[in-house]
Amino acid sequence: MSVVTILGSANAVPKIGQDNTHLLIQANHKTVMVDCGDNPVAKLAAAGSHINQVNDLILTHFHADHMGSLPLLIMDMWLEKRESPLTIHGLEITLSKARSLLEVFNWQDWKGMFPVNFNVIPDAGHEGFILDEDLAISTSMVQHLVPTIGLRIEIMGKKVIAYSCDTEPCENVLKLASQADVLLQEAAGEGKGHTSPAQAGWLATRAGVKKLVLIHYDSRIDEERLLADARSEFTGEVVLAKDMMLV
Repeated sequence: MSVVTILGSANAVPKIGQDNTHLLIQANHKTVMVDCGDNPVAKLAAAGSHINQVNDLILTHFHADHMGSLPLLIMDMWLEKRESPLTIHGLEITLSKARSLLEVFNWQDWKGMFPVNFNVIPDAGHEGFILDEDLAISTSMVQHLVPTIGLRIEIMGKKVIAYSCDTEPCENVLKLASQADVLLQEAAGEGKGHTSPAQAGWLATRAGVKKLVLIHYDSRIDEERLLADARSEFTGEVVLAKDMMLV
């Protein structure tokens, strides 16, 4: 079975029933988490996946809503007697911040600590930095307030899903999303480092995607307004991401 689950869909401020944006990618032998927001352990359990089944963790950037729960995730894996290695992927600056965050808790001194490998993604991007017979994940830098990567997730023979992460509209989002089946596009609102629903629709049209899913939006804004703004620029299917939604 190959599936992408939206574990959380909120912007930086979580709501009741809506956690910070993070994803789960399952493709037969690979289980990959994207980011580590406010409640990853419970969300993994709700998705039917144990935390120790996660092979890889991708950190898109070093804002707290995307990696603030990293120490708790690592501690819970350790408490659950994990033995297999975990690989954490990210830009060099992101991984440096991740290490500093973990070192606050003296994580490497925990008795019986499992191996954690850090894989630096170059600023120029990386094609197929996670590659399996059923899955290929590539990345490019996008345009946020801090160095940030977006993703192109290719589930072999099935579909292509692009995830913009936090960004304002830029050419690399268009490249990641080119002819994708689904674009998971942040829609936190127009402004430096972010995208409005209308701009998300514009990107979806330019990239030639089949379906647009608005994510990392403020659910306090009327849902019909968010959808209408996106549909004003995109004639394909538009939906709002919800926690535990399957893509």
